[in-house]
Amino acid sequence: MQFKQNYKYALVVPTSMGVRLTPLGGQPFGAKGGEMLFLQATSAESNVASISSYLGLPAHVLTAFVKGSPIAAFIKQDLRSRGLTFEGPDIEQGGPWGYRHQFNLADMGFGARGPRVHNDRAGEVGRIINASMFDLDRLFEKDGVGIVHMSGLFAALSPSTGEFCLEIARKAKASGTAISFDVNYRASFWKGREDELRKIFTAIASEADILIGNEEDFQLAYGIKGPEAGGRGIEAQLSAFAAMTGAIKEAFPKAKIIATTLREVVDVGTHLWGAILRDFEADKLYTVEPRRISVLDRIGGGDGFVGGLLYGLLRGWESERALQFGWATGAMATTFYTDYAQPTDEEQVWGVWEGNARVKR
Repeated sequence: MQFKQNYKYALVVPTSMGVRLTPLGGQPFGAKGGEMLFLQATSAESNVASISSYLGLPAHVLTAFVKGSPIAAFIKQDLRSRGLTFEGPDIEQGGPWGYRHQFNLADMGFGARGPRVHNDRAGEVGRIINASMFDLDRLFEKDGVGIVHMSGLFAALSPSTGEFCLEIARKAKASGTAISFDVNYRASFWKGREDELRKIFTAIASEADILIGNEEDFQLAYGIKGPEAGGRGIEAQLSAFAAMTGAIKEAFPKAKIIATTLREVVDVGTHLWGAILRDFEADKLYTVEPRRISVLDRIGGGDGFVGGLLYGLLRGWESERALQFGWATGAMATTFYTDYAQPTDEEQVWGVWEGNARVKR
């Protein structure tokens, strides 16, 4: 797959930034011993961009901040620490009951007790993000962008963010920038908005070169018919997704790559982790057979996969190699308390792929 080569930014992501609070030691909220909380800046799209930035490719975030907020200051410093550049307006809070950044309350679970995530997004400043806040002509025509990556989590935040993603897709397509879209269907976001969101999601996906999502994402967001149920194991998921790729391509003929991860949970700390990619230009289907991984915190594994896949494609690797790298960065993300991976270099990532956890001195 070929990408625009003359760019200031290898990867650009529009997003709504917030913070995540996680009790330490795998404890749930409210439990004795769970009072100590770990604070991090978070968003699915910035998680994706972090793989490229940590590995030396210029990655850029489009977002909005609450003016004068200590949480906004914390987020900006966090993005800088990851090597991510950013732009976006500082919006007046409007008083104590005005705008704020989202809070993600995440109990990572332990053993047989599964994780629980509570999203507190009332008054979220990211919901008002729109195209007028950015100079998209400058970004895509003058600066240049290799890939713009968008997620259904951001597109579904509000009518404004959905239209913003569609405008980005159209500007990117006109400039020769590749478009990646992770469907990321969330029932709680879609409730009562099914017709509205299907329309905007269809328009965005129709422009995309790279589509990410499992079979349920495509079934529920687009109504694409899936195969007959053949079991719930990871092998059945691989088979089901492979069978759907033709129908997805028929619905979205501009798509060159369709990919997803597959996960089977043994317990909170042990998963079977696989991945699959259909490359329509090469007319090949690549799979990473499920392998056992140890998990510290599962949140962000899928974003880590997408980030590694896009990094590999930006580096000009063949799809199979990029898929393997994405599998490894996704697995690596689950070994951090943050919900994004922080790779030191490519060698460290390939060590994960090779199953080499020996000490390096």
